[in-house]
Amino acid sequence: MTVIDVHTHMFTHKWMELLKANAGMYNVKTRPDGQNEIFRGDTPVVIPQKGHFDWKLRIQHMDQAGIDVSVVSLTCPNVYWGGEAISLQAAVEANDNVADAQREYPDRIRWFASLPWEYPQRAVEELERACAKGAAGVMVLANVAGKSLTDPMFAPIWKAIDDKALPVLVHPTDPPGVDAMDMTKFDLSWSVGFMFDTTLAITRMIFEGFFDQYPHLKIIASHGGGTLPYLVGRFEKGDEVELPQRRQMKRKPTDYLRHIYYDNITYNLNTMKYLVSVVGEEHVMLGTDWPHWVHDTAGALAHTAQLPPSQMRAIRGTNALRVFGL
Repeated sequence: MTVIDVHTHMFTHKWMELLKANAGMYNVKTRPDGQNEIFRGDTPVVIPQKGHFDWKLRIQHMDQAGIDVSVVSLTCPNVYWGGEAISLQAAVEANDNVADAQREYPDRIRWFASLPWEYPQRAVEELERACAKGAAGVMVLANVAGKSLTDPMFAPIWKAIDDKALPVLVHPTDPPGVDAMDMTKFDLSWSVGFMFDTTLAITRMIFEGFFDQYPHLKIIASHGGGTLPYLVGRFEKGDEVELPQRRQMKRKPTDYLRHIYYDNITYNLNTMKYLVSVVGEEHVMLGTDWPHWVHDTAGALAHTAQLPPSQMRAIRGTNALRVFGL
């Protein structure tokens, strides 16, 4: 059985230097434990680890865990900072890094392209360049510098992705209003805000008829879909009482929840089992979040090992083989 990790991240040192020099709203602070952490203002975003920069260490981790292929992406704050030229430069840097790694480890590495979404023409151009270099999909944050993914300005990018029928990893970041919601302490922006960010982004897509407009998209909702599976009954009741003249989607909310895909990063076996019960075993894929401080490689594999064999095989690899055409 081929084991495929669809949610795992890499940085580059040059990307970090670009961020420090040009990000404006982002800054690097030292935590009480001595680690450096990227913040947006006073809101924690991500703690860079050695594994974010070291491909040999990644392959070593994969070998030890029994992971055959990693589909690697940049994580938040991605490249949505610094203006048009810097955003594009950061995307090129990140994409070239993983493209080079795929050439070095052709049987082990695939990757999601990062795009300068705030500049649609540049984003479409970089999508074409990245696909020519071997990108297997696209990664986008659940909000792009505060803008919703269904904002009309992003339509050219979505059309280009839909035309290629590419998988898209929707990854959360700190949601707009995080300061007003008092999420800057206790890592609430991660434990609560990230879940809210993904949930809101995908819910908008469902209720705005986004998946009817772009039928070939293969959206992957990070971290077990946030709270999407838990809200399934609420979505159905809301659709039941919606005014017909305001309804934009053509199917039921549950149909769309079973149309998209999810990773299994839930940190809890029963939560993962509930996810599978709502969306089906064919729509969940293995994710580890390695090498983040909060990664769960051991849990992702241990939890899937406790599922029926057909579900374990589907989540650990069969689904990803189909979705990514590997």
